[in-house]
Amino acid sequence: MRKILFLALFSFSFFIGVAQPLPQVIIETSMGNIVAELDTLNAPITAKNFLNLVKTGVLNNAVFYRVVRMDNQPNNKIKIEVVQGGLFDDERIAKYPPIQHETTKMTGLKHLNGTLSMARYEPGTASTEFSICIGDQPELDFGGKRNPDGQGFAAFGRVLSGMDVAKRIQMQKDNKQYLVETVPIYSIKIL
Repeated sequence: MRKILFLALFSFSFFIGVAQPLPQVIIETSMGNIVAELDTLNAPITAKNFLNLVKTGVLNNAVFYRVVRMDNQPNNKIKIEVVQGGLFDDERIAKYPPIQHETTKMTGLKHLNGTLSMARYEPGTASTEFSICIGDQPELDFGGKRNPDGQGFAAFGRVLSGMDVAKRIQMQKDNKQYLVETVPIYSIKIL
């Protein structure tokens, strides 16, 4: 009877398509750990690209290198607050193909406190560099004014724990938004 009940429940859950949990990663830094969830359902291209970078170890030994605060962007009318990390080396970045730009209009995601987002120049140029929002940043969404093209940035996940670490990184000494001493990312692993 138990086997029949188990098979019936298994078949029912398979039939109705029980949602799988979203993948989680741990970003191990010299200042502490950040745990994030990657939204492979709503932002499949962007989240799966990041997940692939994690699986292949591309982001091991990367760094957090840029911090944007209200006090260090005097020439920007539209101010944001983020910390940015990645390979921080144009030659290394160029080895990884850029991905299609998934706007927040397409995904329904928003740049809220703790959102992970891809850094880019033009739409469709993101590959390895990413940021974490400190506070809500609606100007990074589709239609936002931080980037003149209005396409916004590709949000693809959110911090579950470790925002205190991201905020400590953001408060480190910088020179025109670039950290005087980068913060090592020892590894990023799937949980």
